[in-house]
Amino acid sequence: MKVTWHKNTKKRPRVVLSNFSEEAPETQSQRQFREDDFERRKAADGLDSSEVGGNDSGNLEAKSLAESFRAQGDKLAEEGKYKEALGKWEAALNLVPENAVLHEQKAQVLLELGDSWKALKAASRATEIDPSWAEAWTTLGRAQLNFGEPDTAIKSFETALSINADSREVKDDLQTAKQLIKKRDLQLQTSGEQDTDTKRRFVVGDINIEPN
Repeated sequence: MKVTWHKNTKKRPRVVLSNFSEEAPETQSQRQFREDDFERRKAADGLDSSEVGGNDSGNLEAKSLAESFRAQGDKLAEEGKYKEALGKWEAALNLVPENAVLHEQKAQVLLELGDSWKALKAASRATEIDPSWAEAWTTLGRAQLNFGEPDTAIKSFETALSINADSREVKDDLQTAKQLIKKRDLQLQTSGEQDTDTKRRFVVGDINIEPN
């Protein structure tokens, strides 16, 4: 799946969980939400000089280099070259480690590559740096879902909704997490009933003896 950065709306990676239907096509309201959120983030998205520690020529050079790595990574991501994009973004993060957008983009690509644990860590870092950014919380929730933690994913999606209550996308993700918990609880309940049934039998050697 192609991931588009910057000028076009980003298409978020689908939650890759088994036994659930494919994600519905993105609606206009979902696209608008990301466009609005992207516009809100534009100013903070840049790799400003404060992130590299000042305005002297050396830091300006570092800023320019980080921006170059960032742009290269964006282009590679657009082309579906996710591993190569990660390398460029990692290089940029070495120069500007407090850039939330780079961490969030990194998390999305890691989800595409199937590395849920690293995606979870990257998205967590994005929310630490910018706790008021709804998209970072959404990406974190998706990473938590893919890592098998629907309970914590619910908290992340709820945080995202507390920032942007109109997001249909996050509401859908939250519903997916709740469905997973219901399914898990049902499986545990069924397993418990089977265990109880097993405990009703006394086993002596190879002979099963039913209790009175």
